[in-house]
Amino acid sequence: MTKVNLGILGGGQLGSLLAISAKKLNIKTTIFCDDKNAPAQNYCDNFIFGDYEDSECIKQFINNVDLVTYEFENIPYETLHQINSQKKVHPKPEINRIIQNRLFEKNFINDLGIKTTKYKLIKKVTDIEQNEDLVPGLLKTCTLGYDGKGQFKINAINDLKNLKIDFKKNFILEKFIDLKKEISVVLTRFDKNSFEIYEPIENIHQEQILRTSKIPADIKNELKELSKKWAISISEALDYIGTLCVEFFIDNQDNLYVNEIASRVHNSGHLTINSHNVSQFENHLRAVCKLDKLNTKKLYNAEMINLIGNDILKYRNAKLQDNEFFFDYKKKDIKPKRKMGHLTRIFK
Repeated sequence: MTKVNLGILGGGQLGSLLAISAKKLNIKTTIFCDDKNAPAQNYCDNFIFGDYEDSECIKQFINNVDLVTYEFENIPYETLHQINSQKKVHPKPEINRIIQNRLFEKNFINDLGIKTTKYKLIKKVTDIEQNEDLVPGLLKTCTLGYDGKGQFKINAINDLKNLKIDFKKNFILEKFIDLKKEISVVLTRFDKNSFEIYEPIENIHQEQILRTSKIPADIKNELKELSKKWAISISEALDYIGTLCVEFFIDNQDNLYVNEIASRVHNSGHLTINSHNVSQFENHLRAVCKLDKLNTKKLYNAEMINLIGNDILKYRNAKLQDNEFFFDYKKKDIKPKRKMGHLTRIFK
């Protein structure tokens, strides 16, 4: 059988881990990224550097691959659409039109009868003042922004005097809840009613950056089942192919809310590399490349710790315990709030 050459848009940690998994499946990878120092070039077979809207780079990429996936949501839709007209893109570009816009995303979720926190579209300061019932809340750009970027906490209307907000962009204001826990559900959909799903993962964030993830999540069984049911419903409604992650909030009354959908493999799912017989990355590759679907089983309980900024220095050349697995993303520069690697521990 001819070796598949999979194109991956984006060359960060997720692209790196996809490329590593691809080698095990005899899949060739070509990564197209706008960062000349992208760490995934250490693991892929071919690397194309250029702007995601550069027509020559897009053409070169298309000519080098058999099909395409991506490691993050914010690839320009026009680029995905252009590529998809010649080489199949999974997940399909139309999904990103929803996921890239927080207003469209929340409307889509609510239209499925699935609960989110209360929210409103914000175009100017007076829109916030007229929706004081959503304060305290979090103001987020409708597009772009992750790991806390493009987000503003508003504890009281008076806070607006001290915030420098560029209202050339649209925002949504989300009402804070009495947050008890954050969880995520990672699943891979292969086709209609054909999927592999991981148990809910419990997450802890600091400064809006994921710090730790663990399984099993310490939540009621009813919430475990409901979160998986909602994640499956979302994947079916999107007619999704590949791995996706649905992030949830749980409040102090044990109400469940969808926070966001990630149309890709996800940081909280890194622990599946060591905790399961088939990782989120391998399942994604199997789905998009139409390889056999394997029955995914948990082998170990696990916890994953993101190594952010200088955290990485402690683990480079460190002696690990038998149950510890260290991943260095080989990013060129160490920066504060930058994910540099992760450590996973497994438990029987």
